[in-house]
Amino acid sequence: MNLFTYQRPADTNAAIQAINHDDHAKFLAGGTTLIDLMKLNVEQPTQLVDINRLPLNQITIKDRVHIDANVRNSDLANHESIKKLFPVLSEALLSGASPQLRNMATVGGNLMQRTRCYYFRDPSGSGASPCNKRTPGSGCSAIDGFNRIHAVLGTSDKCIATHPSDMCVALAALDASIITNQRTIPFNDFYVAYGDDPVKETILNHGELITAVEIPATPFFARSHYLKVRDRASYEFALASAAVALEVQGGKIAQARVALGGVASKPWRSAEAEKALVGQIAADDLYAKVAEAALAGARPQKFNEFKIVLAKRTLVRALSTVAAMT
Repeated sequence: MNLFTYQRPADTNAAIQAINHDDHAKFLAGGTTLIDLMKLNVEQPTQLVDINRLPLNQITIKDRVHIDANVRNSDLANHESIKKLFPVLSEALLSGASPQLRNMATVGGNLMQRTRCYYFRDPSGSGASPCNKRTPGSGCSAIDGFNRIHAVLGTSDKCIATHPSDMCVALAALDASIITNQRTIPFNDFYVAYGDDPVKETILNHGELITAVEIPATPFFARSHYLKVRDRASYEFALASAAVALEVQGGKIAQARVALGGVASKPWRSAEAEKALVGQIAADDLYAKVAEAALAGARPQKFNEFKIVLAKRTLVRALSTVAAMT
């Protein structure tokens, strides 16, 4: 770990000024990802700006649900209104990490969570792995390496890393918006395609601070579910996951939201799946066709082709579960 300085500003303006004066400074909230990456020398900030004192830890329920960026994952997951309005969000949070980590991790930090790619996290020593996320132009070790956990959607010939968050998959399905000190960003515009520059993962500017997430209190979001498939029952990242919300009227699907996790370079909202659902009779044979549409653009690698079948089955099961809710 490199040497760094530490500041703990008392207000938002002071925190932003501290970051703006140093191109290599980072905001520190729960630190559950950042500190790990600093220990590995993947992240090498020259300054940490601790934002835990900032007044950003409230959940406000109105026509839109306002969730401050420093709300802890455990508090959000167990909030009674969140469980009632957005079960998919509560379920996604509770399926991630461990209770201890959820007690520390924040909403804003979860949005900025970086990939779990083995090669991205291996920057040191003579056997260091080339990684375009760390060093642009150095190559992607995963493409010709062991890529079982890697993405099949949204990849490029420069990077196939998977976005690891559970919470963000739920937010992708809930029409969420991200609020910063500069603007409001629709959730599905927040992450950028890997393309030729896998280093840039979001549209945030340096010094732009996430202050909150907002979700519309859309009634049918209460009929939602998050399903996560992984190698073991706890403390494991998704091999495939699905976040689903449905409005069913008279046996037909009037509105639908579908997002996939564990299989893509970002939380993957599937417009193809939603289009295939709306106006159709809720039935198992429909869900299989929807899953085919959702994964039609998948590009597997040597060791992760199984993810396509797994994601389809996960989505079918999630849709069936939500359609059966009363």
